[in-house]
Formats: sequence, structure tokens, C-alpha cells
Amino acid sequence: MTDTETDGDTTPGYADALAELDGILSDLEADDIDIDVLATKVERAAELIQLCQNRIATARVQVEKVVSELGAVESPTDPDGDPDPDDETLFE
Repeated sequence: MTDTETDGDTTPGYADALAELDGILSDLEADDIDIDVLATKVERAAELIQLCQNRIATARVQVEKVVSELGAVESPTDPDGDPDPDDETLFE
């Protein structure tokens, strides 16, 4: 398992958390799940879901930052603001 380590704390990465969630889901779908384990698995699933949501939110912010930085670079446009199809630099 690949973990992200911060000061000795091991937190699974997104892919590992998703794989663990998939395993928990399989366990929960089984007819023979031990009721004593059920609450623990549901709590762990909730933690993993929160972790995945946080990772997605962080990635979204990073992507938006990159896109906005790319948008700061002016691209050739025609007078109505649309990319000029006759401008050969668009296809380089």
C-alpha cells in the first residue's frame, strides 16, 4: 500500500482509499457480515469518503489555478473574442 506520510502519520492516497472503500463495500454486501464489525467498517468507510472528498477538492483547486494561469496567457482571437481559425499559431 502506498501511503502519504506526514510526521509519522500514514494516510492512504486517493487510489488506496478508493481500493479500501471497494473492499469495505464488498464486505458490507456479504450476507455473513459480523454485526460487531459492521459499525467499525461503516465508520472507516465514512473516514475514507471524507479523505477522498478532500483530495478531490484539493485537486480541483490545483487544476483551477493551472487553468487560470494558462488563461492569463493571451491567445490570438478575432474581433468577436473567438479564436481566429485563420491564425496558424493555434495549430502549432
